[in-house]
Amino acid sequence: MMQLARLISENNFWIFFFLTVVFGGGAAFLSGRTLAQKWRPIWQAVVYMLLLGLAVRFFHYSLFNETLLSPYYFAVDSLVLIAIALLGYRLKRVSQMTTQYGWIYEKTGPLTWRERQADG
Repeated sequence: MMQLARLISENNFWIFFFLTVVFGGGAAFLSGRTLAQKWRPIWQAVVYMLLLGLAVRFFHYSLFNETLLSPYYFAVDSLVLIAIALLGYRLKRVSQMTTQYGWIYEKTGPLTWRERQADG
């Protein structure tokens, strides 16, 4: 457990969890949903999460005296944020497709939809 914690955070796993996953992840999830709601392309979510990753890295630096310009920890933070943003994006897109185009698509799971089968 100690080795895993060291791979994702310099000081403490709980700092990473609350700052990156809870606070940054909450912002990432809402950003992903908003981008999907406005019918923006998915690549924009990735770009915005890289910027949010910079902000989260700055908070790690300023609040907990971690390394500011650490490419490794920036990549870890950014990848977590990108994953959460893509989850929010996909959940909203499934909802959009099955609600707005309900006569064409049906929900097959929380992250998927398909074309409706013809009756008869």
